[in-house]
Amino acid sequence: MQILSTGGLRPAGSSRLMRILRRALIAIALIVPGAAVAQNGARPADATEQVDRYLQMQMQRLQIPGLAVAVVKDGRLVLERHYGTASVEFGVPVSTDTVFAINSVTKAFTGVAAMRLVEAGRLDLSAPVDRYLADLPEAWRAVTIRQLLSHTSGLPDVLRAPTVETDAAAAWAWVLAQDIRFPPGERFNYCQTNYTLIQRVVNQLEGRAPDAPLAEEQLAIAGMADTRYGDAYSVIANRAPTYRWTLGEPMIAGYRAASATSPGVMTAVSERFLPFRRASSGLNSSAGDLARWLIALQDGKILSAASLETLWTPVAFNDGSKGQWGLGWQVLARGTHRSVGMTGGGRAAVSLYPDDGVGVVILTNLTGSYPEDMIDKIASIYAPDLDLAGVPALRIALEEGGYDQIMAAASAIEQGHPGLIWPEAELNDWGYRLLSTGRPRDALQVFRLAADRYPDSGNAHDSLAQALLVNGDDGGATVHYARAVALDPANTSAARHLAELRAGPPR
Repeated sequence: MQILSTGGLRPAGSSRLMRILRRALIAIALIVPGAAVAQNGARPADATEQVDRYLQMQMQRLQIPGLAVAVVKDGRLVLERHYGTASVEFGVPVSTDTVFAINSVTKAFTGVAAMRLVEAGRLDLSAPVDRYLADLPEAWRAVTIRQLLSHTSGLPDVLRAPTVETDAAAAWAWVLAQDIRFPPGERFNYCQTNYTLIQRVVNQLEGRAPDAPLAEEQLAIAGMADTRYGDAYSVIANRAPTYRWTLGEPMIAGYRAASATSPGVMTAVSERFLPFRRASSGLNSSAGDLARWLIALQDGKILSAASLETLWTPVAFNDGSKGQWGLGWQVLARGTHRSVGMTGGGRAAVSLYPDDGVGVVILTNLTGSYPEDMIDKIASIYAPDLDLAGVPALRIALEEGGYDQIMAAASAIEQGHPGLIWPEAELNDWGYRLLSTGRPRDALQVFRLAADRYPDSGNAHDSLAQALLVNGDDGGATVHYARAVALDPANTSAARHLAELRAGPPR
């Protein structure tokens, strides 16, 4: 079997690391002996082969050192596989008990923790946060618990505080002094401040310290013995280090310019999650542990069926329209079915398909691998009735046939699914994931589709203009920035870029 070349990408500082990484890719292709785990003979061999083949292809394409996957079907673990290398430095393979940082997947646990209090009658989702917490800025007080959990609060983001990784008190003082971004409930804005407030509300009701972790009860109920809170500074048994590929192209409009020749360098990722942020990020877990958590949720051991439905219902904005967020969980349409789950750090993804009885966990040790883009394909292998019309079907088609085929592929999907509506936010998120992983040409195609299907969206034209700029098409970027400003005069970022392009390069 041919092993994909590393194509000029190289770990920093050592030819020995390159040899380890090459061995990891060989291990991916051959599959680590004993990597499969079956329960009660529940999965067909051909399903396992399909998973292996698909994940091998993705790991080789994205140069992912190590990956673990688990699949739950009808309340049972039916697949657990592990591939490649957990520690590139020491050549340690991924195994069943390898623990990965799951970052914002922690928010799904926080949503469950809050919902357990709602179920007990101790927390009101519609109540303003100042019912539970004192000494908040006046503009914050009317924000509801539901708006915090669904990122519709409009609050400033503590993650932007200069000391967010070093001094919690100073970071919190900084965010308290910032202006609110928009009226609560007006729109979506992903914001870590929301979850620090939820952490303090839940702990206030439970009589714990404000920054105490929230998921301990869930870990005990589900039997998650390998799961721990911590960060890159914590000592956690069997924890895989996290890596990223640093690309060498110049930065344009916030992203790396397109290039086929500049090599990348593998570097270690160091993250700090102080205790006041551990309702947002901070859990580390194994694929098997997360599968056990999904099973416990489905079995009603953690929440009732009615509470899960509340958790997984998209929260409405002030105008009555609904976004893609429930309470700590993202909710996406999959044909007439749905996917509910959470992603973390660009390297961890957990999804349940409640209408199909399937759950999938994919964990990697590479920032920018975005396993959420792989998870629907794995789910479809175990849920043959899952209709992947829309973005998932298009993504699978383009990964196989090339992104230059996007318009033809999208039209073919539309013909097979009359009335299909492409979710603008999902297209936009996909395009930016491609931009952030050094695939600007592919991202450009996705943004072209979004602007074509949403010609009156200022955001779609703004995103397309940014991708054109990154790809070196200043003329095209000027056209679409102008369109973005015409459609949304409040878009100051687009107006600034337009002015700079019209002024030309500095003399």
